[in-house]
Amino acid sequence: MDRSRASWVNTTHDWAGTVDAVHLDRIRQGTALFAPGGPEHLVLEVLAYAADEAASQGGGRCVVTLHPDGSVSVKDDGRGTDTRVDEHGQVVKKPVMATKDLRFFDFPEAERLPDGHPRRGMSVVAALSEWLIHTNRRLRGSWSRRYEHGIPVTNLEPVEADGTTGTCVRFLLDEALRTRWSLTAGELARWSEHWPDLTAHLDDQRDREDRSGP
Repeated sequence: MDRSRASWVNTTHDWAGTVDAVHLDRIRQGTALFAPGGPEHLVLEVLAYAADEAASQGGGRCVVTLHPDGSVSVKDDGRGTDTRVDEHGQVVKKPVMATKDLRFFDFPEAERLPDGHPRRGMSVVAALSEWLIHTNRRLRGSWSRRYEHGIPVTNLEPVEADGTTGTCVRFLLDEALRTRWSLTAGELARWSEHWPDLTAHLDDQRDREDRSGP
C-alpha cells in the first residue's frame, strides 16, 4: 500500500504539507475580511467543523467555553481529527490549522455561516490567534499541539486517554480582536438552528471567577 503523502486523496485540506506560511500571512493582513463582525465569527468557524462531524454521524454535541483568561474553547464529541501514517512511519494529522480549507477559503459563495458571512476555514482562527491548542482524541490515540499565529510550536504531544473521542480547539485571539465576549446561550442556540444535527451548550466560566472574587 502506498503511504506517501502525495498519494493521499485531498477532500478538505492538502495532505502534502502541514504549514502554508503565505496563506497564514494573507489572513493576518486581512483581518477585516476574514474576521467580519469580530470574535464571534471565529467561534462560528470552529463550530462549523463540529457541525460537519455531527452531520456525518447523525448527531453530535459540543460545548463552547469562555475562559477567565480571555480564551475560548470549542469541544465536540465526534471521532477526532483524521490522522494517518506516512511512508516514514510518522503520524500525520490532517493539516486543518495551518493550511487552507480547499472547500471554502477561495470560494466565499460556497457556504455562509449563521452570521451571514462566508465560511473560510479553521486556519483563519489559527492565524488570528496569539495561541491555539488543538487536542485530538481518537480511538487509536490522543494528542495535542500548540500553534502561535497558526504556526505549530510543539510536536504532537501524547494525551492520556479518557475513554472519549472528539476534538477540542482552545484559542486566544490577537489583542486587537480580543474583547469581552458578548456571546450568550440564546445566541448560541439560534446559531445551532443553522446546524440541526449539532447541539451546542455555552459554559461561561468568566462569571464564576467574578462571583468568587474578593
